Amino acid sequence: MKILSVAIPCYNSEEYMNHAVESALVGGEDVEILVVDDGSSDHTAEIADELERQHPGIVRAIHQKNGGHGEAVNTGLRNAKGIYFKVLDSDDWLDKDSFLRVLQQLRSFIREGRLVDMVLANYVYEKPSVHKHKAIRYDGVFPEDKVFSWSDIKKFKISQNILMHSVIYRTQILVDCELELPKHTFYVDNIFVYTPLPSVKTMYYINVDLYRYFIGRDDQSVNEGIMIGRIDQQIKVNKIMIDKFDLTKIRNKKLRDYMVKYLAMMMTVSSVFLIKEGSEESLAKRAELWKYLKSSSKGMYRLVNKQILSRPMQIRGKAGRKMVVWGYSISRKLYGFN
Repeated sequence: MKILSVAIPCYNSEEYMNHAVESALVGGEDVEILVVDDGSSDHTAEIADELERQHPGIVRAIHQKNGGHGEAVNTGLRNAKGIYFKVLDSDDWLDKDSFLRVLQQLRSFIREGRLVDMVLANYVYEKPSVHKHKAIRYDGVFPEDKVFSWSDIKKFKISQNILMHSVIYRTQILVDCELELPKHTFYVDNIFVYTPLPSVKTMYYINVDLYRYFIGRDDQSVNEGIMIGRIDQQIKVNKIMIDKFDLTKIRNKKLRDYMVKYLAMMMTVSSVFLIKEGSEESLAKRAELWKYLKSSSKGMYRLVNKQILSRPMQIRGKAGRKMVVWGYSISRKLYGFN
């Protein structure tokens, strides 16, 4: 029995995938590492096969036609045999001591027969080009080292969101909610996190800096210039999230408030990049995105508009647009993303 499946989507990752895999190998036989080669054109496939030969029973190399990051995650989930499931991007890594601590707790859940639905830990923005590290922690939001529910959480700060980096889901939760990420689409990690949330009843927070999120490659999907160039994919993800749930019907208020906050963040990020691109076409796309939300659910539109992140969106003209970009720039400097 495998305690944890770690899926590592790889596309032309020959330069850094070994580091990601090695960081997960410290879990030993309790962990399966699913290296999903997403139709790479470099030596990723050969490296994956060699890692499987070196670590039989732990590393599994899976090859597929190129389907994008989301389809690689889908493939990992389809092949997962672990009780819990985590995604590790091929240019990121796991902190050794933190990972061992998390695995110890997962073993405890299994031994005691109390499988929680979602396990959370901290993540760290790693920006080695400027020697910058910024940890995003959840102390003060989640109770520590105890099983809790949505009713037990406290208020999230703007910087605190449950991201793919911070979450480990019970595998069956992902199966039961029929999670399926779209092919050939970037930024689907938001759908990965968002979709299962209403299915989560029990959680556990471990206050360790587990996930190391590398920032700084020029070709990285979260590079600002690339995000602006791929804004249509960001909009697509926004709309999938809007369509997924009518948040006004989420009964638990704290869960609803968090999901509204998360959707507001996504809407704001898309709006910022559309404003920064600045063309009439982009400004029209921004207006259409907010219209799409309103037409989907006026109640949900009102909830999102009450969020601090969304309020500048209601200021019309150049003044409002400048305020949005200014707020984004301040947040970027404070929290170190992109």
